[in-house]
Amino acid sequence: MSDQPVVPLPIGTSSEDVRRFWQRLGLPGLVDVHTHFMPERVLRKVWGYFDSLGPLTGGVEWPITYRKEEAERVALIREFGVRRFTAMLYPHKPGMAQWLNSWAADFAGRTPDCLHTSTLFPEAGVEDYVQEALDAGARVFKAHVQVGAYDPASELLDPAWGLLAEAGVPVVMHCGSGPAPGKHTGPEPVGRVLARHPRLRLVVAHMGMPEYEDFLDLAERYREVRLDTTMAFTDFAERLAPFPRRALARLGELGDRILLGSDFPNIPYPYVHQLQALERLGLGEEWLRAVCHDNGARLFGL
Repeated sequence: MSDQPVVPLPIGTSSEDVRRFWQRLGLPGLVDVHTHFMPERVLRKVWGYFDSLGPLTGGVEWPITYRKEEAERVALIREFGVRRFTAMLYPHKPGMAQWLNSWAADFAGRTPDCLHTSTLFPEAGVEDYVQEALDAGARVFKAHVQVGAYDPASELLDPAWGLLAEAGVPVVMHCGSGPAPGKHTGPEPVGRVLARHPRLRLVVAHMGMPEYEDFLDLAERYREVRLDTTMAFTDFAERLAPFPRRALARLGELGDRILLGSDFPNIPYPYVHQLQALERLGLGEEWLRAVCHDNGARLFGL
């Protein structure tokens, strides 16, 4: 990886390629904690941002592999054999989170295999709508420090983190500085959150790319910190932010707290490539089974 050439993977493209992967491991399917479903007009703006090579993409060409209508995307992820997935959505300004949460609650109601997802933003009243979402059955929250351009350790968010820690509801947080750094990305702000809320079930998106080892440090320090694999280890990510091979042993030791994430549908390669990239790490089938299904199933009580 960072200290030796990465051999490009042959990439399958069909749903059958995905199904063969998990069937070969003896799994009942996959649990993907990092997939994006959101209101269509919002998602199309996200796609437009990728198409325009906006600064938060690192200026890297980023074709959307699964640019399809919502119903087609849901059908496809089911064809892949993903038993549970999420609707990662996120506000970029005040007054937006509650509206997104309302949409996500409706989506979860009509899509029972999607874990009811909610989001938040540092603003007055955030603890009220977080509690409302929890009361309505939210199973996971999304926080996007890079896009939202906020400090996760903001005093405005402190009551919300407390509520989520008490409820044991995981938060998938994009807090690493990839693909482009933000004012509040990196491990230091997250470390301040965890110092105040050590029981917060934090899932670090993208393995904390590119500050992989710093976020592994936090996972080793706090038992409830997990990391998702979203885009990490793929040929695409290895060109931009290679994972250091010296840290592979730490991945193995944290095998019960690494979760499959994909970023579907907003990925510049077929879905199966994320799975192949995990297998290429050489950490064994037991590790793969835990990451691709068992850890997520345990976290969400499936």
